[in-house]
Amino acid sequence: MFIGEYSHSIDQKKRLAIPAKFRRDLGKQAVVTRGLDGCLWLYPMREWEVLADKLGKLPIGQAQARGFARAMLAGAADVSLDRLGRILIPDHLKQFAALQKNVIVTGLYNRIEIWDEARWQSYKKQTESQVETMANELGSFGV
Repeated sequence: MFIGEYSHSIDQKKRLAIPAKFRRDLGKQAVVTRGLDGCLWLYPMREWEVLADKLGKLPIGQAQARGFARAMLAGAADVSLDRLGRILIPDHLKQFAALQKNVIVTGLYNRIEIWDEARWQSYKKQTESQVETMANELGSFGV
C-alpha cells in the first residue's frame, strides 16, 4: 500500500528516485502513464495489468471510452527501477505533467502519483479548502 507525500527532484539525466518506502511494493518493473489533474500515475505491474484489462474491455463504439483508453494506454511507458530506486521518466510524460526539477511523489493506495511541485501545491491548496464538501458528497459511497 502506498501512502504519504515526499519531496524529490529529477536529476540531470531525467531520473527520479522513488521513495524507499514505496520500492518494495512497486517492484523492479512498473508502468508510468498520464494521470488526471496534471500528474503522472505510476503503477506496480500487477496493478497496471488489472487497470489495463479494464481499459481493454471498454466499449470501442463509445468515443469517451476510446479516448480515455488511448490516453492511458498509448501514453504509458514501462520503467525499471535501477539499483538506487530511480526511474527514467520519458520526455512526453515529463511534458504532460509539466515536471521541472522539484517534484512531489504521493502514495494513493494502489498507485503512486508524480507531480510538479508548484502544481501539487496549487492543487493541494484548492482541494484542502473543499475537503468537507467532498466528504459530505462521498458519504453516499460509504466513505
